[in-house]
Amino acid sequence: MKIIHHIHFQLKTFLIGILAFSFQTVFSQEEKNSELYKTIMSLDSLLFDVGFNTCDISVSESLCSDQLEFYHDKNGLSNKADFVKTMKSGLCASPTTYQSRRELVDESTKIYPLYKNGVLYAALQTGIHYFYENKTNKGEPFLKKNEKLVGKARFSHLWVLENNVWKLKRILSYDHQPTNSIEEKNSLFDNDAETEKWLKENNVPTLGLGIISDGKLKQVKVFGNLKRGVAAPYNTIWNVASLTKPVTAIVTLKLVSQGKWDLDEPLDKYWIDPDIAKDPNHKLLTTRIILSHQTGFPNWRYLNESKKLDFKFKPGTQYQYSGEGMEYLRKALEKKFHKTLDQLASELVFDPLKMADSQLIWNDKIDLSRYATNYDKDGNAYEPTKNKTASAADDLLTTVEDYGKFLSSVMNSEGLSQKVFDEMVSHQVQTKKNKYFGLGFEIYDLGNENYALSHGGADKGVQTIVFMLPKTKQGLIIFTNVDDGYKVYENILVHYLGENGRKIIDIETK
Repeated sequence: MKIIHHIHFQLKTFLIGILAFSFQTVFSQEEKNSELYKTIMSLDSLLFDVGFNTCDISVSESLCSDQLEFYHDKNGLSNKADFVKTMKSGLCASPTTYQSRRELVDESTKIYPLYKNGVLYAALQTGIHYFYENKTNKGEPFLKKNEKLVGKARFSHLWVLENNVWKLKRILSYDHQPTNSIEEKNSLFDNDAETEKWLKENNVPTLGLGIISDGKLKQVKVFGNLKRGVAAPYNTIWNVASLTKPVTAIVTLKLVSQGKWDLDEPLDKYWIDPDIAKDPNHKLLTTRIILSHQTGFPNWRYLNESKKLDFKFKPGTQYQYSGEGMEYLRKALEKKFHKTLDQLASELVFDPLKMADSQLIWNDKIDLSRYATNYDKDGNAYEPTKNKTASAADDLLTTVEDYGKFLSSVMNSEGLSQKVFDEMVSHQVQTKKNKYFGLGFEIYDLGNENYALSHGGADKGVQTIVFMLPKTKQGLIIFTNVDDGYKVYENILVHYLGENGRKIIDIETK
């Protein structure tokens, strides 16, 4: 089976060697909200969505430089005239209304500006696209359901400013895969040997998966090695970074359900951080505002030049993810109940759910022979974080099985009143189109009244994410122990959650 590799470095080398660029380049990836990014994506849309996909050949032709060179890994090198001729006599000559369609994988797109003496003269666009064929006869209405996925490929486009007009000067189309290779990848996780091979090729040391169906954890799968020659066991212990926050949220929401805590009570009754004691905004802080990340705090105070906590905006007016907010809530809880967070978590979550391998503090109870060491993308190990006091935001130690028990209990509203559960899954603040923060979890609106609850974790050598679909009683846990472990998310999400997984990806990448 052919596996797609991350090849940006090789691509740059190839471009320099094959195309003989002699000018200075700056490979600094453009942000998606930049004007250059928007410009190139607009050109891409004209080239394919208007030109190629609808066979409006004049549009595609007008975007190409007269010096166009098209490098194809199957069909060799062609020029502009060849390119136009191929469209006219091949792709657009069929007696169908819509023979071929190219679809860009949005999240794959990267754009790099190229400068000479500080002046922008070109842009390199790289990405992945799928190709579909449609057999609708001429005169019949086009139906997308008649399409068939026929292939997938990588591409690199060099857009150059010619007389201040953007023109496509170089096309590289490579790594073409037929449909069967794509289908083979989709069945990857049904073959443990192939999964292990795939992880090695992607430099992911260890992968933990938990699959929830019918509201219950049905399967735990752990792949890879804890260290060289030592296979990771099913009960591998992971640092899951910010997946600590949902545990803190549920501890709090269970107390609310028991009538012992109030979502909208000002927290200054129990705790006021000295850094913000003179700022009247602290009077606005409530549990609801903290669990929906509307405190106005930075993620962490050490990111401020002063290293002190402050407000970036008035609490309750907008969204900004903040670990400081969760820590603020912890201190308020501990002041009221005269118990530490780890004690509260044990009483309300860990002990009732028999999560024996879960804890917020690094101590002698940890079975180090099962601990997943964390790595950077080059394979260098990080020293583990050894918390002596519980954090409300970070560094929970747990297993896939334990966290699966936790998510199942949340999905089934165990220990939560109906009112509190409804508050938890309500849209407290919008973070992007079809995406919101509720109380403790992100919410993806999947349409038809279906939704997914989610949270992720990222730290040095940690990339983790979880999903719950309360309406369909499905759930998915993904744990990795490497800086760029997120690169395996998409295939896993689509495989286990199908169309809902694809919808989540679409929301996240648009």
